[in-house]
Amino acid sequence: MVTINSPQGFNVTENMEHAFRDAHGFGIHECENNPDLLVKVEQKREKEYQQSLQVAARMDNQVHRNL
Repeated sequence: MVTINSPQGFNVTENMEHAFRDAHGFGIHECENNPDLLVKVEQKREKEYQQSLQVAARMDNQVHRNL
């Protein structure tokens, strides 16, 4: 496994870099150096988190409906 030292002090593997690039269209190091990209990533994460909460709530409602 190859790791890349990040300026922020954490190691990034090639697999992590590849997954990040697949998910966001740019690499981790590009994101670290560009505040606009960082905001874009965080907004996407927040949107996905809110969607996951909605899915969990719907599933919870379905479970309790069938009891």
